[in-house]
Amino acid sequence: MGADWLTDAVVYEIYPQSFADSDGDGIGDLRGVIDRLDHLEWLGVDAIWFNPCFESPFADAGYDVSDYLRIAPRYGTNDDLVELVTKARERGIRVLLDLVVGHTSTAHAWFVEELDAPGPHPDGDRYVWCDDPPQRDTSGDLPGTAAWVRSPGPRPGWYLKNFYDAQPALNFGWGRLPEDEPWRDAVDAPGPLRNRAVLREILGFWLDKGVAGFRVDMAFSLVKDDEGHVRTVGLWRDLREWLDVTYPDAVLVPEGQEPRTDGSFAFHADFFLVIMSAHATLFDNGYAGRLPFQEWRPPFFDAEGRGSTATFLGEWARAKAADPARPVLLATADHDYDRLRCGPRGPEQLGTALTFLLTWPSVPSLYYGDEIGMRYLPGLPDVEGAICNPAYNRAGCRTPMQWDDGPNAGFSTADPERLYLPVDPAPDRPTVAAQREDPTSTLHLVRDLVAVRRATPALGARADVRVVHAGYPLTYVRGGTHLVVLNPRRDAATVEVAEAAGALSLLSKGVALVDGTLPAATVEIDGFGYGVFELALR
Repeated sequence: MGADWLTDAVVYEIYPQSFADSDGDGIGDLRGVIDRLDHLEWLGVDAIWFNPCFESPFADAGYDVSDYLRIAPRYGTNDDLVELVTKARERGIRVLLDLVVGHTSTAHAWFVEELDAPGPHPDGDRYVWCDDPPQRDTSGDLPGTAAWVRSPGPRPGWYLKNFYDAQPALNFGWGRLPEDEPWRDAVDAPGPLRNRAVLREILGFWLDKGVAGFRVDMAFSLVKDDEGHVRTVGLWRDLREWLDVTYPDAVLVPEGQEPRTDGSFAFHADFFLVIMSAHATLFDNGYAGRLPFQEWRPPFFDAEGRGSTATFLGEWARAKAADPARPVLLATADHDYDRLRCGPRGPEQLGTALTFLLTWPSVPSLYYGDEIGMRYLPGLPDVEGAICNPAYNRAGCRTPMQWDDGPNAGFSTADPERLYLPVDPAPDRPTVAAQREDPTSTLHLVRDLVAVRRATPALGARADVRVVHAGYPLTYVRGGTHLVVLNPRRDAATVEVAEAAGALSLLSKGVALVDGTLPAATVEIDGFGYGVFELALR
C-alpha cells in the first residue's frame, strides 16, 4: 500500500498539553493519550497528528525544539511514545509527529555551541550569523516575522530568527548570493549540508520507532530568499526520494500548500490551513481576532448567509490542477487559530460544517474537541507564546479536552490553578461522556459521518466531485452516485437537482426531496440543515 494510506485516512490532531493528564501535574502527556485511545478507536479515526512532543523550553509551546531525539519529560519518555505507537497500531491508528526544522530553540546544543564560539564553526555554521544586519528584510519569507537578533555573546554579531527571538533560524542556505552580503551561504555550503544530513537522522530515528510520518512546520521557510521556493522544494524532494526507498510507508505533510515547481512533488499532500483564505472564507468568522496578514470576509458557514464558496473552490481547483489524485488535508480547526464553534456560533450550526468536512474529497483532519463542539475561549492568558500580537490569541483553541462532568472536565486531577490552561467554565460545556449517551449529539454525528465515509468510497478523497450549486444551499454530487446538500445559514433554502428524485437518505437533518418533473427533484432544506443521499439508479 505504501504511503497511499493517507488518501483514505481521517486524521485527528492532538495538542498534547491539553488532551489528557495522567499524572496530575496539570499538563497532558503521552500516557494520558494511551489511556484515551479507546475514544479515538470508537470515533473511527485512522491517524493521530501530534503537535511537537520533543524536548523544549516551551517558549512557543514546543515549536522551539532543544533536542529532536528526546520526548519532552513533561510528556513522558521515548519508550512511552513507542508504547503509544504500538497500542495505536493495534487499533488501526497511525501516529504522525510535528517536525519543526526551520529553526530550533536557543537552548539547543547546536546553538549553544555556536553562541559560545568566537567565530564561525570550522565545519560550517548551523545557524545564520552576520556582523551587521542588513537594513531590510533579507529572509524572503514570512514578512514581519523573520528578523535579526543581537547575539547575547560571546560570539559577536547577530543571528537570524524565524519567529520569536528564542527561535534561531537553521541555515539551509540562500537562493540569492549578493556580493555585499558575504555571510549568506549557498545551499551546498558546509553548514547547510550539515543540516540537510541531520534531517535524515531525525526522521530515521523516529520512523524506526514506528512513527508513520511527519507534518512539517514552516516547511517552505528553509532556504531564505528563495524565489518560488524552488531550492527548498528541491531539498524536500531529495529527502522524499530517500524516504520512498528506505521508508516507503512514511508520509510527509507540509504546513500549507506545496509550491508548484518543475519536477515531482516533494510532499505526499497539501494542507489547507485555518489561516489560509481557502479555509478562512469557509469557516473563519473573525471572533478569534483578525489576522494582520489576512483580509477578513464573511465566511460561508455562518448564520447570516453572506459568505461565498468562490475563494475556496478556486483554490481547490488550482491545488488539484497539477495532479487531481493528490490528497489535500482540510481541518475542522487547529492549534493556531479558532475553532468551528467560535463567537456566537452555536452547536446547532456545527452539523453543516462537519458534514462538509467529512464528505468533501479532502482528507479530513479533526482538531481535538471539535467532535463534541468545544468552544474557542476569548481573553485567555498568554501561555507559552500563545499571543502573537494583541489580535491573535491562540490560547483560546488550546484549552483542556472536556471528557466528563468531573473535576477539570476529566482532563486532570490537578488543582485548577495548576492546569496548563483553564477549562471552559460554562455550565453547559459539552463533554464526551454526556454526548456518548445522546445519539443526537455532535459526537455521534461525527462518528456516523466517519462510518458513512468509510463504507461509501464515493464519499472519500478518491472519488470526483461535481458542484451543483455553489451558494446556499451548497450542493454537490460525489462519485456520480451520492448527493450532499448543506445549508449553513439560518434561513431555509431550496435547490433543484436533476437526478435527485427518489434518492435515499443516508444521514440527514431538515432536508426534504420534493419530486418535480422526473428525474428532477427540488430539495428543500431548513436552516442549518444537512443531508447525504444515495442517488437512485436510472
